Amino acid sequence: MPMQTLADNLQIPKSATHRMLGELIRLGYVRQNPENSRYQLSTKLVAMGLGYLSSAGTDIVQSVLDRLAQESKELVRLGIINDSRLTWIVKSQGARSGLRYDPDMGRDAPLFYTASGHAWLAQLSESEALAMVERQGIADPAEFGPNAPRSSEDLLKCLQRAREYGYAWVEESSAVGTSALAAVVFSPGDGHCIGVLSIAGPSARLPLNRIHALAPLLLSAAKELSAASQASELFA
Repeated sequence: MPMQTLADNLQIPKSATHRMLGELIRLGYVRQNPENSRYQLSTKLVAMGLGYLSSAGTDIVQSVLDRLAQESKELVRLGIINDSRLTWIVKSQGARSGLRYDPDMGRDAPLFYTASGHAWLAQLSESEALAMVERQGIADPAEFGPNAPRSSEDLLKCLQRAREYGYAWVEESSAVGTSALAAVVFSPGDGHCIGVLSIAGPSARLPLNRIHALAPLLLSAAKELSAASQASELFA
């Protein structure tokens, strides 16, 4: 980003922004692109984040994910809710052979067409859910799977179904050939949503009957994460 944009977003003077960027460059967290003078995050910041995740409560969380991955033999992911974002940050791969669904971590979950997004949105009112989707934006429909919602009405039907069952699921919605189911992790203190746990894999191994068969395991693991969340800094 250019320095003026950073100053505007931070609502601080350009001179103060320049001093802060200079210090961050000195420490190795930021670099300036010599071609356009814009500022970029360095890999040192990524390494610091990964180091934090490796030591901040992931032992408690990871053991739950590992067990669920072993039981389901599919990819298990945990997304953390922060304001209006749901970001996948921890995973465990249960598939040991054949097809494996294993996307990159650190991405925000698209709310409109993923099981994780539907599980979270189902905890909100219809107006809140639609507003959340509008804030995030909807990608090009050409990037969706063939069974993705095509309208707000379609999305609301998915959310009502998730409320009735206690978990959300999609089949070839986010991408061709993939399916997933997801359940919300609640704070034991006040009961608000703090994360979403999901199981995902190739649709050939996750037909509808297996999705429903795995749901009790998913819900049990989500309940366990809810109880353990106070001992993990990931949910802080």
